[in-house]
Amino acid sequence: MAEQEQPMNPGQIKAIIYDCDGVLIDSQDSNEAYYNHILEHFGQPPLTEEHLRMIQFLTAGEVMAHVFDGTGLLDDALNYEKTMDNNRFIPIIRVEPNIREVLMHLRQKYRTAIATNRGKSLRPLLAFHRLTSMFDMVVSSYDVSQPKPDPECLNIILKHFRLMPEEALYIGDNEIDQVLCERAGMPFIAYKNHSLQTAHHIGDHLELLEIIAHPLLP
Repeated sequence: MAEQEQPMNPGQIKAIIYDCDGVLIDSQDSNEAYYNHILEHFGQPPLTEEHLRMIQFLTAGEVMAHVFDGTGLLDDALNYEKTMDNNRFIPIIRVEPNIREVLMHLRQKYRTAIATNRGKSLRPLLAFHRLTSMFDMVVSSYDVSQPKPDPECLNIILKHFRLMPEEALYIGDNEIDQVLCERAGMPFIAYKNHSLQTAHHIGDHLELLEIIAHPLLP
């Protein structure tokens, strides 16, 4: 049974935390090329439709465990993946519309952070797209012992900013993000996914500014 959603009072919000893939960036093509390269290296067929759905929210290790399941090649593939240069796949990534403008506006009043299951490529990606300075803190899968939906990533950020869960909000795009916020007791805004159960959905980052401008929302 899911925990009850944490209501949001925009007047209390002091930090805004983002997922990465599917929220800050459109990385579907890049992720597909990345994992297909590894599969091709080991003589395996390309990603299936099921794999394509999962690569947006699982850690690299979790994706590799799925795509190499039953092949006997997982250990070798994991070692190969750890040594790969991610930089060639980063230019394929596209930044979501209006995100820079919204972040510049938010940083006048709020702390901003990222909590994501993306790993070693996160910081090079942010640097390439000139987003590093837009965030006060970044927590990747390399910075935690347990990935999302475990709330460790959010708890690290809350502790750093000395905030309670209700004083931050998280913007995500999948069920793992929804469960993450339920476990952390943090308000959740769903981005481009109306199937998620939350009081707040946005289809463009500009819509966030309208939500947090209201002194009290249900």
